Parts: sequence; C-alpha cells; structure tokens
Amino acid sequence: MAKAKTRYKCTNCGKVYLSWVGKCTTCNSWDTVEEVVETSTTSTTYQGPVTKPVKARDIKKTANNRIDTGNSEINRMFGGGIVHDSVSIVSAPPGAGKSTFATYLCGILCEQGYTVLYASGEESESQIKARIDRVIGTNIPENMYIVADPQKKFESVATAVEDINPDFIVLDSIQTFTLERCSPSRSGSPTQVVEVASELVNICKNANRPRASIIIGQMVKNDELAGPRQLEHLVDAVYYFEGDPYEELRICTSSKNRFGELETVFFNINEGMKPIANPSEYLITQRNQGVIGSAITIIKEGTMPVAVEVESLISKSFTPYPSRIGEGLRRDQLSIIISILEQKNNMNFYDKNVVIKAMGNVKLQEPSSNLAIATSIASSYYKIPTPPDLIMLGDIGLTGELKKVQSLESKIKEAERMGFKKIIVPDQTINGKYTIDIVKSKTIKEAINNALFANKETTS
Repeated sequence: MAKAKTRYKCTNCGKVYLSWVGKCTTCNSWDTVEEVVETSTTSTTYQGPVTKPVKARDIKKTANNRIDTGNSEINRMFGGGIVHDSVSIVSAPPGAGKSTFATYLCGILCEQGYTVLYASGEESESQIKARIDRVIGTNIPENMYIVADPQKKFESVATAVEDINPDFIVLDSIQTFTLERCSPSRSGSPTQVVEVASELVNICKNANRPRASIIIGQMVKNDELAGPRQLEHLVDAVYYFEGDPYEELRICTSSKNRFGELETVFFNINEGMKPIANPSEYLITQRNQGVIGSAITIIKEGTMPVAVEVESLISKSFTPYPSRIGEGLRRDQLSIIISILEQKNNMNFYDKNVVIKAMGNVKLQEPSSNLAIATSIASSYYKIPTPPDLIMLGDIGLTGELKKVQSLESKIKEAERMGFKKIIVPDQTINGKYTIDIVKSKTIKEAINNALFANKETTS
C-alpha cells in the first residue's frame, strides 16, 4: 500500500528539509524551498496500464503528418509545416511579439480550416480580442476559440479541448497555469511548469487524436527561458524571438527542432508579425554609389542565404586603451580581425577606436562574414568607399590566408538574384556557371586590394 511522505526541497540546489524554510542554507536562495510529496510502496509490481512494444517496421507513417500553414516562411520555420502531434515553445523578452506571433499563426491556421484554441493566463478575453482585431482583423473566423480563466487552472484548458476538439492549441504563458494536483506549488514553480507541460504533451500526442500546440514561455533577466531545463527537453522544438524593441524587425531562431533544420525567420512586428520573405532588403542599404566603411556579405540563416551590410567607424583615441566595440559579433572576433590587419596589411590601430555594426542586429557568427568585417574596417581606415554592388565572402586565417566558404554556390546565387555585379571569394572550386563576376583571392591583402583599389573611387 502506498504511503505519502512530505518533504521540502530547494528547487535551486536540491537540498531536502523536513520542514519549510524561507532561505536555503546551502545556496542562500530565498523562496526556492517547495513542498514535495514522496510516495513509497512496498509492492515492486507495476499495476498500471502497460504499453506493449511493436516492431519499428510495422509502424505506419501517415501520408501527410504536417499542417500546411499556407505561408512558406512559417512552414520553413517549423521544418516543412507544423507536425500534427508536436509541442513547441516560443520564448522572447517582454514586448518582443510572442503573443502577436501566436495570434497571427492562429489566424492563418483558421484560414486553412483548422480549429484553434487560444488559452491565456495573462490576459482577459477583451484584451485578447483587441489583439485579434489588430493582427487578424475584425472579420474573425468561426473556428477560433479563447479560454481566459481568471483562476489560471489548466483543468479549464483540458475541459475546453474536450468540448471544442481543436487541431491547434496555444498556451500563453505556461508560467501562469497551475494544476490542482500540484498544489500548493505556486504558478511558475518548476513543479507546476513541468507538470502542466507534461499534461499538454499527453493531450497533443494522443495516438487517436493528435494535436499541435505552441507554448508561450517567459524569459528571465539573462535572456533564458524561465523554468527548469527539463521543459526544453520535454517539447519538440524551441524558438526564440529577438530584436530591438524600437525597430520593426524581429528575428526568430530555433535552438531545437526534432522535425527539421534549425531555421531562422524574419518578421515585421508592425504588420502583425508577418514573415518577411526577402529579409536581405531589410539588412542592406540601397545606394547608387559606395560609401566609406560599408561592406556587404551573405550569411546562412538556417537553410536560407541572407545578404547583410556591415558598417564600421574608426576614430582617434585619446586614451591608452582604444575602444573595440562590435554589435553583432564577439569582442574577441573583432580583436582577431584587427590583429590580422595590423600584421598582414601593415595597418596601425594602436591609437584608433574601432566600432562595428551589423544591420538589423544580425549576429555575424558565420566565419565567412569575417572578410566583409575586415573590408569594412579597411575602407574606414583608408577612407576609400567600397563599391555598392560588391559582395565579400571568406574566413580569414591567422596567416592572412582566406579559408573556404561553406555553401558557396547558394550564396553566389543569392548575390546574383539581388543584382550584385561582383563577388570576392577565396581561391576554391566553384561548381556551376554564373553571370556575376567572381574574383578569387588567396590572402586578405589581395582581397582588400581587389575590393578597394581595383577601381579607385573618390572618397565620400
């Protein structure tokens, strides 16, 4: 016979107490000790339902196990469409557009004939209705339902699922919902978050009635998903929105996706989080002539090549330690590029501040963007503008040699599609025929000469 034993456990370090305390004596954290009910039994025989194993080759795969959202960018974000029995997490800082994106997604799914349920523990029905009017319009489809329980009980959501039988569920946000059986744990506690997520996973992965779901997750101060790490392991995909709150561009990156590639999708929050099919137009400045300190490269965001403009500024330093500021790249990455330019191109930065910025706050993590960063700095240093129709691609070794670029052919095709006339790349094999002028360079010095000094322009 089962016996229940009550213990108190710190959710931060795992220290167990016989009674509740306000402050953990091990990790010195406040309000992290929660009640845990431990059940022990003298029987070693499992009495519950048993799932029998089946042969893998006998499992039948449905012809179409994904939901077509009707939007190619949203489909690409989820790896080719939303899997019918999947649970995904969308997280972002406050105001980044999590709820707006979920509302937009519900709208396009309703247009495809799917029934959706939007469950919120943060907003009232009137607040959700106001956002729906703004994002979708006043012509709200009949197959969209809302649950806004003031008590924030997940049991209300489960009951609504049984009554409505939706194809798609939004839980906004998981940190606000509770399960009665997990009381007295408060909402947002590790116990409640994991148990609510587990219940939603069980609902969605029902073999007789699969459903897709998105969980809206809050963020903590260090821009991490609030709650235990177990939550990310429990779901099928994890997506993060980021972007400057004062700009319209939002970038959604995936850190986990069991059903496809880790993609990056760009959104316009001013248009109700509508996906941007051609983000390159937002990440470069259209000019008729070159400007000093600008260089354009192409990076791979997931499976999509995107053109990004890199801008630099060099100024006189009056301190013993000049500034090295990089927005969109690591500080040590910038320092390495500057050191290579000093050693291999005979450029002096000992008394100069160097500032680098990538358009749209895009992170220049791909090594092939290093040549564009170096060219941008060289353009500011020599006060020579780069041609506006030029693309720079290549990684830079400490020897000053250019390293091979991954997925070079797809990036060249993107440069051609956008109308660029010239591209400077490392000396590597290129398959296919292209109309764009491809200039191969072996070293950074040769590449910068080809970019800045091949056709000298007057300074701007």
